[in-house]
Amino acid sequence: MDLGLKGRRALVLGASSGLGYASAAQLVKEGARVAICSRDEGRIRDAARKMGAELAVTADLTKSGTTKELVEKVIEAMGGVDILVMNTGGPPKGSIEKITAEQWQEGFQSLWMSVVEGLQAALPGMKDRRWGRIILVTSVAAREAMSLLTVSNGLRAGLMGLVKTVSNEVAEHGVTINGVQPGYHATERLAELGVPEDKITSAIPARRLGKPEELGALVAFLSSQQAGYITGQSLVIDGGWMRGF
Repeated sequence: MDLGLKGRRALVLGASSGLGYASAAQLVKEGARVAICSRDEGRIRDAARKMGAELAVTADLTKSGTTKELVEKVIEAMGGVDILVMNTGGPPKGSIEKITAEQWQEGFQSLWMSVVEGLQAALPGMKDRRWGRIILVTSVAAREAMSLLTVSNGLRAGLMGLVKTVSNEVAEHGVTINGVQPGYHATERLAELGVPEDKITSAIPARRLGKPEELGALVAFLSSQQAGYITGQSLVIDGGWMRGF
């Protein structure tokens, strides 16, 4: 299937590895012109070379104003951004008693305000061109809280409301906004959480971890011309792990 992405300009945040890398690599395969970013200059340049991305930018999304500056920089370099994939690393584990105020603030900037900044910077151009795709890569923790992921559980749940609200505001301009909620995938982040793989897979009906490229394929479809009537949705990709519906 031709997804109609040839020549489309895409920016993928947090794309040096894991789900962000897989999403950006799939967009490159579909013919999009792709810019990627992460805070590590060496890793993001290496990732861009491996996948064939057009532009690699170093940016620390935990700093206020950085996402806005990043989007504006890519718009200037590429002549616009048609597709924005917002993906950030997960905050540290911890119970409510142990998470510091600084950790809450950093999580809020990284998970929440980076999205707000990205939307505010990218939407005007998309609305003018009457075409745009915005995808938020969040987590199933937005729907079903995970143990000790207190910051992630709290902030990601709120993003679902933001997706629905903003999608309704911009739908008439040909711009779609959707959330993607991955479950357990074979990424560095999963290794950081320190949960044994067999313990995880035994709780997943599919009896395996997700492959990053499977999520990348979903992101590419939501970015496509064919997905123009899908907006304001939060799609779970978790092998059946989540028990609700």
